Amino acid sequence: METSADDRRGTGSAGRKWGLRTVDVARRAGYSVQQIRDLEQAGVLPPADRTPAGYRRYTERHVHAALAYRAFAAGIGPVEAKRVLRAALRGGPAVLVLLDAAHARLHAERRELALAREAAGAIAAEPIAAPRASDAMSITELAAALGIRPSTLRHWDAEGLVPAHRSGPRSTRTYSPDAVRDARITHQLRRAGYRIGPLRALLDQLRRTGRGSDVEAGLAARSTSIDDRSRALLQGAAALDRLLDGGP
Repeated sequence: METSADDRRGTGSAGRKWGLRTVDVARRAGYSVQQIRDLEQAGVLPPADRTPAGYRRYTERHVHAALAYRAFAAGIGPVEAKRVLRAALRGGPAVLVLLDAAHARLHAERRELALAREAAGAIAAEPIAAPRASDAMSITELAAALGIRPSTLRHWDAEGLVPAHRSGPRSTRTYSPDAVRDARITHQLRRAGYRIGPLRALLDQLRRTGRGSDVEAGLAARSTSIDDRSRALLQGAAALDRLLDGGP
């Protein structure tokens, strides 16, 4: 781990009276020395006092702030985590509003995921009989059935999620029963927050195996991810509470 004169000062009892070194905070929070300096500069940590010799002097509050940021970054992303810590250090109810909003977003994700699991499971399990030409849907018909824009279907086609059939470069897109099923699954999973890359892999696997259990396994993995982020929010709130109390 990187050290400097600022971090090597007084390691004995005389030096400890000046508080924690940068390296002490870094080790306890799981960051590098440079990351701790960067977080302080970014306003995520309280400004450090200085010793008479000009060295940084940290306290337990800096450790709590670093731990809170680390947890929040895992739960809501580094940009939002910085907003939370800056609001906490400014004081007032703004930080509580941000935390409430973060929990509300996770709750909404859980609700959408539960609906997606139910819908996608039922859709994937539907038997598809031998397709007939009359079973195909135009892009306008399919978009209307799903309640989305035709441009969304064109985007899904370009991304390889729901390939459409076209007899020529200027011909109209049509969708077979298989493609309609994939579009319905894609619609539900996108609503649940699934990104394009993982969704493409999931649909490719469904096409290869024909097993709806593959879709369920992918959704279960997303459920685990939401659980992990919710737990990270809980851990961040605990560290933040100690920071706000100013206690050890």
